[in-house]
This record gives sequence, structure tokens and C-alpha cells, in this order.
Amino acid sequence: MMTEMLNPMLASAVIFDFDGVFTDNKVYVLQDGREAVACNRSDGYGISMLRKINLPLLVLSAEENSVVAARCRKLSIECIHGVKDKLPALRQWLADRKLNIQRAVYVGNDINDLECMAAVGFPVAVADAFPPVKAVAKLVLQASGGNGAVREVCDLILAGYR
Repeated sequence: MMTEMLNPMLASAVIFDFDGVFTDNKVYVLQDGREAVACNRSDGYGISMLRKINLPLLVLSAEENSVVAARCRKLSIECIHGVKDKLPALRQWLADRKLNIQRAVYVGNDINDLECMAAVGFPVAVADAFPPVKAVAKLVLQASGGNGAVREVCDLILAGYR
């Protein structure tokens, strides 16, 4: 396992996909058409610990859904959602903050994460990611999306910080 590269002294930022990373990739459609997802509360604690060490965090999601923005607001994470072509948005976000893409961590699960994962220095896949995503990852987590994957990444980074 290459956890030494998850040290925040080496990582410039951590970028997460939302669906399939913060969630188990399921959506609940209510009878009035509203959507809901389930997130893991332990992920929120891990995010709060990364915020304490001032590591820049971003959720970058193709899905345009108010639930993504609401969860990010609650966790105090920057959020860019409704983005169909993620890589230009990622590059711009990093450039605006003068952050090195080769020192960025990207956590993904699906095909639309592949370009971003190939561009960053440390691509991470959740345990239940699609096989092509796992193939480009430097680290495949033990936890699946929505079941503590975000917390696992946070804990690995924090362990390198101590």
C-alpha cells in the first residue's frame, strides 16, 4: 500500500467524486419526484479532521442535484456539481489555488472519473469501483462507496500527518 503519498505534507488537495464515493451509488426517488441518497456520518468526521489541517478539499460531481450541494455545505467542502467534463473543472480549481495536480489525490468510482484520476499524482478508487477505475488507481480502498470510503482516505492522510 502506498499510503506514504497520502501524507498531507505531500498532498496539495483531495478531490472526491460524490455518487459512489460519498454514497453507495443508489438514489431513492420519492413519490413526488424528489431524490434522496444515504451518506455515512463517519465520513463527515474524517472530512472535519482534514479541514483542521487546512488541506484543500473539493467534491467534483457530474450529477446536478441539490443533495450534493447540501451535503457539501454541511461538511464545509467546496463543491462543483453538474459538470459533464470534469478534467477542465479540476484543472481550473487547482490552478486558481496554485495547487500542483501531480500532488493531488482524486477519489473516484466510475468511468467519468478516469480522466481526472489519470491526471492527478495519486488516484484512489473505492472498493466497489468499476474495474477500469481500479486499474488506474494507485490505491484501492477497503471500504466501498457510502460505507466509509471517504473516512478511510481521511484516516490514511491523517495517519501520515501524525
